[in-house]
Amino acid sequence: MGSEIVIIPVMFAVIFAIAYLYFSTRNKERLALIEKGADASIFVKGKRENAAPFWKVLIVNIALLLIGIGLAIFIGSILENQLGMDEDIAYPGTIFLMAGIGLFVGFNITKNLEKEQ
Repeated sequence: MGSEIVIIPVMFAVIFAIAYLYFSTRNKERLALIEKGADASIFVKGKRENAAPFWKVLIVNIALLLIGIGLAIFIGSILENQLGMDEDIAYPGTIFLMAGIGLFVGFNITKNLEKEQ
């Protein structure tokens, strides 16, 4: 019974530890490069000039993912009721398939957004 109480703090501790290690390591690497005399522009070099804004990419991908999942539930319902397919196969199969297709379409739209800019 007591294990339920321990799980939540352990999850938060793991997330905190990962974030702490990431940021502290990044900070140490940057300090070491600065001490060696490296140019500070290398820290912002990762940003591309023609990249689409992050919020646009996120919204497009989430929207297409949710559209794919909704369409998958609809198609799964049709497969179950009209074609007599087993419910345990129809719903998960179509949800994964349509979610993957939605994410692939989102990837292509994001690629086109970056070409426009």
